[in-house]
Amino acid sequence: MNRTVIEHAHVVTVAGEEHPDGHIVVEDGRIAAVGPGPAPDAPGAERIDATGRLATPGLVNTHHHLYQWASQGLAPDATLFEWLTTLYRPWARMDAEVVHGAATAGLAWLAKSGCTTSTDHHYLFPRGGGDLFAAEVEAAREVGVRFHPCRGSMDLGASRGGLPPDEAVEDLDTILAATEAAIDAYHDPSPDSMLRVAVAPCSPFSVTKDLLVQSAELARANGVRLHTHLAETLDEEDYTRREFGMTPVEYMDSLGWLGPDVWLAHCVHLHDGDVARLAATGTGTAHCPSSNARLGSGIARVADLLAAGAPVGLGVDGSASAELVPLAGEVRQALYMQRARYGPTALTARQALEAATLGGARCLGRADEIGTLEPGKLADIALWRLDGFHAAVDDPVVAFAFGATPPLDLLLVGGRPVVRGDELVTVPQDEAARRGAAAHRRLMDRAREVL
Repeated sequence: MNRTVIEHAHVVTVAGEEHPDGHIVVEDGRIAAVGPGPAPDAPGAERIDATGRLATPGLVNTHHHLYQWASQGLAPDATLFEWLTTLYRPWARMDAEVVHGAATAGLAWLAKSGCTTSTDHHYLFPRGGGDLFAAEVEAAREVGVRFHPCRGSMDLGASRGGLPPDEAVEDLDTILAATEAAIDAYHDPSPDSMLRVAVAPCSPFSVTKDLLVQSAELARANGVRLHTHLAETLDEEDYTRREFGMTPVEYMDSLGWLGPDVWLAHCVHLHDGDVARLAATGTGTAHCPSSNARLGSGIARVADLLAAGAPVGLGVDGSASAELVPLAGEVRQALYMQRARYGPTALTARQALEAATLGGARCLGRADEIGTLEPGKLADIALWRLDGFHAAVDDPVVAFAFGATPPLDLLLVGGRPVVRGDELVTVPQDEAARRGAAAHRRLMDRAREVL
């Protein structure tokens, strides 16, 4: 039996308990015990003195575009639609080598910010680019995080009224066949799964109604989850009102796209009825505060969604719209953005931490497995150092959430170390960074003719 004992930590279970001098016992990849005071005897265990540390569940990233690591810094002052129309053509030149390098760097960066589970929404598959989906799956295996890749898609090119250029889209039959093949090849529904696949048409302005309807049917027939972008900008609402006579949420609801097996990225521009409908159907939201700010999209109604009982998780979003943003940093961004708009009681430090952990697990349908520190849960644990400058703040959760993210002392995924002493221990950290830089150079070289 493999055992690890973490003791003398400030343990925040995110399940209603905190232990200022607590312990966590890990056995064979799962949490065996959590409680106050010293740990019980555990013969043969690795014992970790976590004095001055904060123990939290591993963070869950509910929305990302890993390939975008290779296109950071472009269109820095653009709105979403301007930014997309600038970047679609370079992205259409990506290949599997670009995706593998970008995904390795992106996932390594996430792990270093306490992330143990990440999604990825990959919706662009250039012809002749190789197996892009397999490339990011391999990167996640190397880095060692739980991975929920979403087989995305676009079939509504500019010639048919959509936003993306025709070269960036696929036809409906190709999309459905490739999506089902990805599920068959990679989806693992087991309770300790490291890899689960979701179905994820890109957005109302880049996919057809037929693709949305048939994607939902495909996902539900295969028992996997559904994901898409929604209500990110007022431009999108103008589009859906013009094309369908409905708000984005009303449109997706009319197609059967709300429910407990669905989570939506952004949801910045919601009406009161939209908030109520998301809560009533158990539809999750991936809140991406830094990306929404970078693109000037607005501030999502997170406080209202939480008050209504809707699941809310945090997401970094693509690295090209949230350059070098760490997932732990989104805890602070979410906290401050809500307070800036709604006042200082809109979101507490503990609510923001819960969104980054249990809220994300709810969005991904894994709240029974991850997101809290409880016996029987998977041992996805982050241990943060609060014995330096952060020690000047008495409340460890406030110290974690309000200021600069503290150093990450240890990150366990299923009890296996991924980060020790703020250093990645799976893929060599410098190598992960080099792969990301090489992916950027390769994509820019391939795309130079269209930039």
